Amino acid sequence: MSDQSGGGIGVEIIGSALHLPEGTLTNKDLEGMMDTSDEWIVKRTGINTRRRADIANGETTSVLATEAMRKALANAKVDATELDLLLVATMTCDSPTPSVGCVVAREVGCRDIGAMDINAACSGFLYTVSMADAMIKSGTYKTIGVIGADCITRHIDYSNFGRGAAILFGDGAGAMVLRATDDSSKGMISHKMHADGNGAKHLFIPSCEIDFPEEAEFDERKLDKVQMNGQAVFKFAVTKFQEVISETLEESGLSADDIDHFVCHQANSRILDSARERFGIPSEKLLVNIQKYGNTVGGSIPIVFHELVADGKVQPGQKVMFLAFGAGLTWGSSLWQL
Repeated sequence: MSDQSGGGIGVEIIGSALHLPEGTLTNKDLEGMMDTSDEWIVKRTGINTRRRADIANGETTSVLATEAMRKALANAKVDATELDLLLVATMTCDSPTPSVGCVVAREVGCRDIGAMDINAACSGFLYTVSMADAMIKSGTYKTIGVIGADCITRHIDYSNFGRGAAILFGDGAGAMVLRATDDSSKGMISHKMHADGNGAKHLFIPSCEIDFPEEAEFDERKLDKVQMNGQAVFKFAVTKFQEVISETLEESGLSADDIDHFVCHQANSRILDSARERFGIPSEKLLVNIQKYGNTVGGSIPIVFHELVADGKVQPGQKVMFLAFGAGLTWGSSLWQL
């Protein structure tokens, strides 16, 4: 279904930013924690280092999200009181309540606007930014802050028992400020949001015994830690990633050559390489930064986007396709006219 109904209202991305923890975890660090090697990790994932938040000293998801939003507001030259709504994509809220959104709204100085979290794992920001576009085009909201932030390393087992996930994930946050414009050509052209709960068993974080799928035997050591069937997730990601690009291009009547930037979730460099080869996408149109940050879950897409903005590569009039896949299992796209 195409989403460019517009109704005379367009949507602009008027500001973006990223915020990363200071702490790092390199492949060499992991060599001292488990049976692995820098060469093995780089060959299979493309990752050299990742950021790790200091949760014990208060460097939480809401802290990363708050700093990313503050910077995005500054870059957009927008005061927090101008926001009509605040949406946060995260799967690692500080606690069950309050939401990260409510904490960020308080910290940046919003009015008593709506604020909430949306959990679609690594697809979270994609879902959230698509929803924000629709809410602005409905005429209900004018200016929305959108954040992707996760401190996933709090759920990682840094031992041989959990090394499959340990080599992949890092912490980080990115944010955007979206605003209504009279130019109805701007904003989301089309999008796809998919989920298949049958695949949930391949990537999950159990909090108690009943959270384990029927196929998995309960093991107390796995509680509160990422459990991943790496082979199944990789196969899913390669297949669905390419399918959703094809779906989105077909629906919009565009070709891969028409897209200026493919802003992709950074999960594994081999997955990104397979998409580039399948559609003939040149490297300059698909930024890969996983080597620096690892898989930052909800923060991944906005971090990539802001790096492109900061380097002057994103310009008005360009077409950008946001793409993601993650636990749930979830996947999707969001194609924008800037």
